Amino acid sequence: MKKIITVMLLGIAIFTFAFSSTVLAADVVSGAKVFSANCASCHAGGKNLVQAQKNLNKDALEKYGLYSAEAIIAQVTKGKNAMPAFGKRLKPNQIEDVADYVLSQADKDWK
Repeated sequence: MKKIITVMLLGIAIFTFAFSSTVLAADVVSGAKVFSANCASCHAGGKNLVQAQKNLNKDALEKYGLYSAEAIIAQVTKGKNAMPAFGKRLKPNQIEDVADYVLSQADKDWK
């Protein structure tokens, strides 16, 4: 009986960690600070000073397939087009925090 319970608890633990969202572990306050220091020069208030239509508003993020933590993390880490890669400049947890911050602000229409 102990073996069955142990196996069940182990299975639950593995399932929980395997399917938990990275956003849950992110810190919005930290994300705001990192965003302000690294992103706001081009994306202040959710705007995009280089390509205005590719802003950080929810509808634009959805249109361009970026309305998820995973997509934002990939974009910030690797960069794309005019956006530089931040994967060597920022730690993975900082990038996760930025993704959480961007999503939370997009949901509030950057207000």
